[in-house]
Amino acid sequence: MEPGEILHALQGSHLFSALTAEQIERVRRHAHVTDMVEGESLFFQGDAVSSFYLVLSGRIKLYRVSPDGKEKVVEIMETNATFAEALMFTDEANYPVTATALVPSRVIGINCRDFKAMLRESVETCFLLMGSMSFRLRSLIREIDALSLDTGTVRTVAYLLHHAPQDRDNFELSIAKSVIASRLSVKPETFSRILKNLHERDIVTIDGRRVTIHDREAMTSICSG
Repeated sequence: MEPGEILHALQGSHLFSALTAEQIERVRRHAHVTDMVEGESLFFQGDAVSSFYLVLSGRIKLYRVSPDGKEKVVEIMETNATFAEALMFTDEANYPVTATALVPSRVIGINCRDFKAMLRESVETCFLLMGSMSFRLRSLIREIDALSLDTGTVRTVAYLLHHAPQDRDNFELSIAKSVIASRLSVKPETFSRILKNLHERDIVTIDGRRVTIHDREAMTSICSG
């Protein structure tokens, strides 16, 4: 990937939008591009932190593995998303999750040590980064509320509505149903029962990854009450 392409990608990210030309060139000099095949891991839970990342293309699964070997998907990062940047400001020296490509993906790794040194020189950049992390925090708080208060059916329907195009009722799931179930903190067998129930009620049909919405109004009603 040419230096100019890396610069263009960095300039297109909200996280770096307030950087001066000199700053963004400095970030580029300390950045590295990684191409990943499906199933390849960028880093593992417990690895020493060295970089945070911007997704150029593809889809990255962030997940934790419990002591008994169970996997919990924490987040799915798509194009233009950044992740692991908050680790610069903690005493956490290791990644708390594993990052694995769900599809062929390309990411830019930004050197944490140099970026943190640059932040000390720019109050404006510090505030921009804080704003980005605050937005992420609010999203996580909403997710905790959903996990605490909503049923598995509500979480599933809300997920389908969120990813459904507004102009049509047929679309493809971008990730495997097993990954979605983990992301929603629903057991795979429970997820299957929820989908079967929605099908029997003629609300949604899912064939493989193909989703057909039959009653969007009913889905909205499920989510609202």
